[in-house]
Amino acid sequence: MSKLSTEQKALYSAITKILWEKWDPIGVNDGDNEWDDEYDNYVPHIFRLALEGNDAIRIACSLTSTVEQIIGLGSDKESDLKVAKLIVQAKQEIIG
Repeated sequence: MSKLSTEQKALYSAITKILWEKWDPIGVNDGDNEWDDEYDNYVPHIFRLALEGNDAIRIACSLTSTVEQIIGLGSDKESDLKVAKLIVQAKQEIIG
């Protein structure tokens, strides 16, 4: 992550926080859990999608695919879209 600009680092951190606090498909964030790295493996792909200017629908599809194919759970497409919109908003606010 050292080759990223200050804005890109801020977006990466924002996505990490959004996935932990708002996405949390397996429900491990109980508010008191200091182990907040559960979804860190998914951040680079979502970060790249956001940087490339993908819209919320494309990012939501990736989140849904991750839940269904990698995590192995049923997805909540409406929730995934809400989270994706937060990611797109963060990208717009931080990078433009």
